Amino acid sequence: MTVVPVLPTPRTQLPLWVPLVTQHDFDVDSYTAVSAHGVHVTFADGKRRICAKSGLWNANLGYGNQHIAEAIAHELETASYLPLFRSSHRRAIEAASALLTLPAHDFQRVVFSTSGGAANDAVMKLARHFFALNGNPERKLVVGLRGSYHGLTYGSQALSGDDLGQAVYGVDRRNIRHVAFDDQGLELAQLMQREGHRVAAVIIEPVLGSGADAVPEDFIASVQRHRADQRFLMIADEVATGFGRVAGWFASDAWTEAPDVIVTSKGLTNGTSACAALLIAQRVTEAFDKHESIFVHGETQAGTPATCAAILGTIDEMKRLDHNRLNKQVAAGLDNLVEELQGAPGIGNSAGRGCMRGVQLRTRNGMPLTANGVLAVVRHIHEAGAIVQPGPGRIQLLPALTYTEENFVELHAAIRIGLATAERDGVFS
Repeated sequence: MTVVPVLPTPRTQLPLWVPLVTQHDFDVDSYTAVSAHGVHVTFADGKRRICAKSGLWNANLGYGNQHIAEAIAHELETASYLPLFRSSHRRAIEAASALLTLPAHDFQRVVFSTSGGAANDAVMKLARHFFALNGNPERKLVVGLRGSYHGLTYGSQALSGDDLGQAVYGVDRRNIRHVAFDDQGLELAQLMQREGHRVAAVIIEPVLGSGADAVPEDFIASVQRHRADQRFLMIADEVATGFGRVAGWFASDAWTEAPDVIVTSKGLTNGTSACAALLIAQRVTEAFDKHESIFVHGETQAGTPATCAAILGTIDEMKRLDHNRLNKQVAAGLDNLVEELQGAPGIGNSAGRGCMRGVQLRTRNGMPLTANGVLAVVRHIHEAGAIVQPGPGRIQLLPALTYTEENFVELHAAIRIGLATAERDGVFS
């Protein structure tokens, strides 16, 4: 006998504390997903909506990929769980080896984690430990970008450059600095002149996860020049941009010099597992080897056999489907969509690269839409049949690499209807 769960009504107490929303007015039926396949999600209200954010831009190949599911299922039967605390297992070695073949630059070793936030915590620890081994324990400052997003764990929330309630939660930011990325490196240069001798790492999202603003090449070059002088670690946070989301395997593949660490997550398992990884260059690993030092970091669920099977299955599928070809097709589709949306109510300029875009929302007098206004627009688009991501003064579009022309037509229609409804409700007034 199949037991069908009864969902609470909006007037009853929901047992789940839904993240990042107030609980009293959560629309249970409209926002409770019951299934997902391809690029569509079906909700408890019976509506099937097209997803334009790939889950949380991690299901890059769409929902329910059979090859990846079969790889995970096989490994769950072979070895349901094996840890990486003072031990190893075959799938972890295979997944690490496969990951090291992907970037255009050379990396030597992989540390597994469970999320982008936890991995950013780990990379900050790694940078500080690296300089302690080299006789510079005072080098504890970690520099991030203003407006960046690195996660909501204690360390990654401190590193994030958006206002995410850090003061409310007492997040310790004494060893964190933030600089602008759109000023030709002026603020970075001032920081380096003042505190460069204390900087352990500069962490860069090639395209900001919150807002999809692309970091200019001249800023990347500026960081590289300062690294040559100050010898800090340059970290590419590719949690959002990796695995075909922007271009190639990693956006940092196009950098003229390699970062010292790549942090990757999201698309790493096509969203099927709690997984992240640090790809670490020889400069860092050889310091630990030379001193025979232990990096004190570990997570119970990091690098499990099923997770590593998901990584291997995702890499296989991306190669089989030719993710570079898919990326170009979807990027072109986004170009067309953004152009077609011009002139629609509230639409302003766009930002981003590849398959990661932000479309600004404006009031009738040209001012950026407030956070509540953006959420209202996102709700109207949701009601019209599409799922988009809110961002600072904008909506974000992050479709799966498997999007077709028909999917873009469906998405365009839903966004148009949502914007028109928002205008009628006075959202852009």
